[in-house]
Amino acid sequence: MAAAESSCSSMKEVMVDVDSKQQRAKPHWYERYVQPCVAELLGSALFIFIGCLSVVEDAGGTGRLQPALAHGLALGLTIAVLGNISGGHFNPAVSLGVWLVGGLNITMLIPYWISQLCGGIIGASLTKAVATDEHYANATGGAFSGIVADEQIPSVLVGEIVMTTFLVLAVCMGAVNEETKTPLAPFCIGLTVTVDILAGGAISGACMNPARAFGPALVANYWDYHWVYWVGPMLAGLLVGALVRLLIGDRTTRLFLK
Repeated sequence: MAAAESSCSSMKEVMVDVDSKQQRAKPHWYERYVQPCVAELLGSALFIFIGCLSVVEDAGGTGRLQPALAHGLALGLTIAVLGNISGGHFNPAVSLGVWLVGGLNITMLIPYWISQLCGGIIGASLTKAVATDEHYANATGGAFSGIVADEQIPSVLVGEIVMTTFLVLAVCMGAVNEETKTPLAPFCIGLTVTVDILAGGAISGACMNPARAFGPALVANYWDYHWVYWVGPMLAGLLVGALVRLLIGDRTTRLFLK
């Protein structure tokens, strides 16, 4: 009798222990839905603030080096700090590509986009608050003002597609795809942004991020050719999604030839 009671109590303890582990393993709704959006909002605001300020307060003689280093380092650091919460996208084109390769639930795609765009507005507003009026006006608040004629659109559009493809590919293969993901992903992604700005900054400004374009454009009220900086990066997100799903993804990601 005593042995039976002892076995029953031990079984109950095991069941309670299993239940408690399951409860701990299941994330809270705040951690699943709200916290990632907060991380995307905060990360986008910080990244875009540093990026815009590096353009507005660009020291003479540095060329594209200062913005390239500021954007790349800020993005890499922000991903390293907040990446485990939200994935560290801070870019609607990246979120689109990550969703297409299975790294983001579709229910979070629109909330991520909204958080990133709001973060862009906050970052651009902070830039306006701390920059001198003269420097802010001369740099149009960090908005992309490199296109001055329709003849530039094809080269700018192609440049944005190629450079953003490089960036989104670095994210999807370095942080999402199981066979190629690496703990060096924040460094690789930040370095990709730096390289893109150094190489293509003179062609299109190397935006690669609709949120980076939208925030400064809204705060500075500069909308000339703004659509290019949405179409190019979002097409790149679609392109990377197709590449990973059809050709270079791992067995669990590819749609064919599994």
